[in-house]
Amino acid sequence: MTLSLSPRSARPAVALYQPDIAGNTGTILRTAACLGMDVHVIEPAGFNLSDRALKRAGMDYLEMAALTRHVTWDAFEDWRKDGGNRLALLTTRAETPYTAHSFSAGDILLFGSESAGVPEAVHKTADARLTVPMVPGARSLNLAVSVGIVAAEAIRQISAHS
Repeated sequence: MTLSLSPRSARPAVALYQPDIAGNTGTILRTAACLGMDVHVIEPAGFNLSDRALKRAGMDYLEMAALTRHVTWDAFEDWRKDGGNRLALLTTRAETPYTAHSFSAGDILLFGSESAGVPEAVHKTADARLTVPMVPGARSLNLAVSVGIVAAEAIRQISAHS
C-alpha cells in the first residue's frame, strides 16, 4: 500500500528537541522519509549529524529525508510562529492521550531528548501536551518508537479528513 498524502505541507512534521542518540535520530529520519514527513532537529544535538550510527540507522533513506536544523529553540520557535504551525508536545508528563487529540495538516509533533525531555519553558509554549499511554510503572518508550506511533496516528487522522 502506498501513502497518498500530498503536498508535504498537508502532513504533520516531527521536531526533535536536542536529541541525544544518533541511532534514534537515524531511525526517525528513515520513518519520516517513508511517511513523507519533514524532520526538524533543534540543536544542540548530543552527537554530530554526520555520525556513523545515524547513517547506519537511517540507511539509504537519509537521502529521501527532509531535514531542517535549527541552531536554537528560539530559532525554531520563530520559524514555527511565522508559519502558524500548532505545536503538539509528546511527554510523559501529560494527561491527554495522543489518540484523543485532533491532528491537523501542518502540526509539529515535538519530542524531547532521550535523557531530559524538554524544559518547562518549552512545555508552556505547546498548543497541546500529549502522551502515549503505558502500563503503570513504565517510565518511557524509546524515542523512535514513540515518533512512529504518534506519526502514524496523525497521518491516519489527516488522511481521513482529506
